Amino acid sequence: MSEVIALGQPTVGEAELAAIAEVFASGWLAGAGPTCRRFEERFAAAAGTRHALATTNCGSALHLALLTLGAGPGDEVVVADYTFPATGHSVLWTGAKPVFADVRPDTWTVDPAAVEAAITPRTVGIIAVDAFGQPADYDELRAIADRHQLFLVEDAACAAGATYRGRPAGSLADVATFSFHGRKGITAGEGGAFVTDRDDLAAHARKLHTYGVEGALTRAELSHLPIPSFTELGYNYRLSDVAAAIMLAQLDRLPELLAAKRRTAARYGELLKDHPLITTPYQAPDREHPWQSYVVTLDPTVDRGAVALALRERGVQCTFGTYASHVQPLYDQREPCPVSADLFARHLAVPMHANLTDAQVETVATTLVDVVDATAAR
Repeated sequence: MSEVIALGQPTVGEAELAAIAEVFASGWLAGAGPTCRRFEERFAAAAGTRHALATTNCGSALHLALLTLGAGPGDEVVVADYTFPATGHSVLWTGAKPVFADVRPDTWTVDPAAVEAAITPRTVGIIAVDAFGQPADYDELRAIADRHQLFLVEDAACAAGATYRGRPAGSLADVATFSFHGRKGITAGEGGAFVTDRDDLAAHARKLHTYGVEGALTRAELSHLPIPSFTELGYNYRLSDVAAAIMLAQLDRLPELLAAKRRTAARYGELLKDHPLITTPYQAPDREHPWQSYVVTLDPTVDRGAVALALRERGVQCTFGTYASHVQPLYDQREPCPVSADLFARHLAVPMHANLTDAQVETVATTLVDVVDATAAR
């Protein structure tokens, strides 16, 4: 084996290093400083919202969303089942219970009919997930939420740069949350964001994310010496200014990163479309997909584990898609989500990032076809 083709890889370089050097020279490296403020202003504009709050990760942003929207013990929140468990965990952190709803077999986003069926008198809200970046059915979900007087949260962890019916991911619910983990479309290694149009939620989230008091930057701008008073339990969910500097450079790169991944997705589609045992991902015509991951569905007769092992032996990194949350022992949910469970068993993610060359994309597709054919022939 010579070259290893990475599953995911950040696109970083001199721009990010220069941004970090600027923060070092400023003397303010800690969280929620002036560089964070600049990033928040720019990210809110990109997400189409009035407010953005930089956080440690998407999980902490989800926790803030649920706290500010009032979820707590005795409540239920309907959650898209096919997602990394941080989505369900964030509900448990408030003392509420996640109730998982099945997903559509084509977009892999939560099925509005399943959401409606999961609502009980204890339901207070809905969390939709933009599966691998593709937005969910927000017009239908908004109608359900309004009809039942529920809040709606968009877990846009993978969706920076995506759109739904012409509207950017982030602007599609009461609150949206993003991840800047190393495999995401734009990244500082870790980090996240909470975005909203609501002044009250933004102000409350900003207080909670700094231990329950105003941040040091805000206090430094006052004309007197403020002595904070702790009236509410808060958290240390602040993103450092070093990471915010990287994110400012990454925002500048976002258009080129999206263009590169969309070219790669299109090429994968061309190379794999006719294989009888491999189904390529579907993009809804009213959405722009950011392609955080490229996930194929293998025929039930194909041994996914054997395929993954053979791909790795030939230098192609891969992994499963994401989790069917309802089967995780932590949640103890008895109601099945059969579509999500089937996707969990058959999905395979292959290399997808903006640094892939045309030759690497062809190598991945050719190797995948060879391995699937060999595995199916056994």
